[in-house]
Amino acid sequence: MTSPRRAINKRPTTPRVPPRPEAEWEPETAAAVNATRRDGRPPWNIFATVANHPGMYVEWWKFGGALFGDKSVLPARDREILILRTGWNCQAEYEWAQHTAVGKRVGLSDEEIVRITSDDGPDAPGWDPFDATLVRTADELHDDAFISDRSWAELAGRYDTAQLIEVPMVVGQYHLVSMTLNSLGVQLDPGLVGFPPSSR
Repeated sequence: MTSPRRAINKRPTTPRVPPRPEAEWEPETAAAVNATRRDGRPPWNIFATVANHPGMYVEWWKFGGALFGDKSVLPARDREILILRTGWNCQAEYEWAQHTAVGKRVGLSDEEIVRITSDDGPDAPGWDPFDATLVRTADELHDDAFISDRSWAELAGRYDTAQLIEVPMVVGQYHLVSMTLNSLGVQLDPGLVGFPPSSR
């Protein structure tokens, strides 16, 4: 089963829902957003945009933070391969840009990050066999909402039960995020770099 890796519909070039000014945030929204800040910089556009729905923001961040924070049991590099392939499959450039930076911090090379965009997916030359399994798993969940027996067996050869549970949760969470980013028209923050030129 395959699906297009290019967007069917052009993504918005301006926000459909503008980021919400900080002066309007409720205390609990401010606390949740501030938990994601680094070095006192302005909040990322994704967070300031979802802050337009403060009750949902607070609950969504609990789950997203668990998958990305100290409750996560997946190796960070593996998680980022799953997230980047999901962002690419969904043609969510904002998600791609944010997690390209994260992926580099946890050990992905520039070459590996570009390879994630290959139409050959897990069959692209150069993948470590387990990395290829991660790419294939992300594709299977995107295309069929199911991890095949082959991929499951390969994942189970390395992961424990909690890690196996987390795999589809990570891919599912970043589908949710990608759909939200694309549909709300969240634009890249200054300094973020979108899809590789060769993949556009």
